[in-house]
Amino acid sequence: MTEAEVHHRIEAIGRIESAKIIAALMRYVRDIGLAEDLAQDALVIALERWPRTGIPDKPGAWLMETAKHKAIDFLRRNKRLSRKYEELGREMDLQHNPDLNAHLDDYIGDDLLRLIFMTCHPVLSAEARAALTLRLLCGLTTDEIARAYLASEATIAQRIVRAKRTLAAGRVTFEVPDRADLALRLSSVLEVIYLMFNEGYVATEGTKWIRPLLCQEALRLGRILAEIAHEEPEVHGLVALMEIQSSRFRARVSASGEPILLMDQNRALWDQLLIRRGIAALERARALGQPMGPYVLQAEIASCHARARMASETDWVRISALYEALSRVMPSPVVELNRAVAVVMAFGPSFGLQIVDELADDPSMEKYHLLPSVRGDFLLKLGRTTEARQEFERAASLTRNARERSLLLKRVSECDDGITCVDFIDS
Repeated sequence: MTEAEVHHRIEAIGRIESAKIIAALMRYVRDIGLAEDLAQDALVIALERWPRTGIPDKPGAWLMETAKHKAIDFLRRNKRLSRKYEELGREMDLQHNPDLNAHLDDYIGDDLLRLIFMTCHPVLSAEARAALTLRLLCGLTTDEIARAYLASEATIAQRIVRAKRTLAAGRVTFEVPDRADLALRLSSVLEVIYLMFNEGYVATEGTKWIRPLLCQEALRLGRILAEIAHEEPEVHGLVALMEIQSSRFRARVSASGEPILLMDQNRALWDQLLIRRGIAALERARALGQPMGPYVLQAEIASCHARARMASETDWVRISALYEALSRVMPSPVVELNRAVAVVMAFGPSFGLQIVDELADDPSMEKYHLLPSVRGDFLLKLGRTTEARQEFERAASLTRNARERSLLLKRVSECDDGITCVDFIDS
């Protein structure tokens, strides 16, 4: 393994482990910016040492221990926290690697979920909450978050910096909200977990199309949240959506790592246990008897796909109607783009093309690669091959994910060969 490959692997490990390290350090240093810096310091040490010594068997534990040592060093140097250090030093027995959750007496009992609730404090705007948490929990860069929100990188960077300052100035503590406060933060928490899952489901950039570990972590947090807020249908809706989407992982990527679109997937590979769990969660949401919110509606859409034994049996008319309802409760150009695909499958490409053409003037969609990708597919179905080829080329130039770019360039060659296929957004 070359030094560059080792560095790439170390960075990937850091990306996976950073959220857990930051969440654990928050218990002691009580400052998000400091916790993030200490986690980054540990990664820098790994980048210096591991190329010489080799990557340890348990790299996450090594990074955690190193970050804790850095925290102790900081507390020793900080005279204002000297008394606190004496108390915390007894708790941080690095040699015995204690269970950090063993002494919790609250009803959440998970550091990562506690961190989400802290960064979703009402003192922050909804946009700042989501951006900061995605940065800490998912390890996303500001550019990746900007693409997820269809915003500029500078805007996201400012949100994150201001959010950290606001939390520090407001002396927001690393604690579990009471049940009344939990309800106020719930929508932001759900949004963050949802975006965390989406980044794992279709990676914004890199050489892999999916990041399963990120999806698994989001699903784990969602399941914990469903136990806490069991009377909230949207919580069950989000869990249902993530369970059903997760069921497709084995079918979404080929042996060589290439993406496989929804309509081309081998449905025999879909995990039926996850589908059953998802449908059960959806039924719990329905049983609460409240109007369907955005996550319940998206779970209903996912269940339509899950129930179809073959792609040809998909109830596209119902999916189209569900997207229409979703566009009313959660207006978004991305929702409209998905609705356009469903409309095409139900009623024909000319109807969907009208919807997509209306989105072309939306500034937030200017660099969103799926817009030209979907438009190219519609044009190809209508026999407008030259225009379709141009759209696929543009989509390929916009994506940051190498696997997705390869798929889009394949669509370009299909235009030359006159091949038509369904480019359904797998969501």
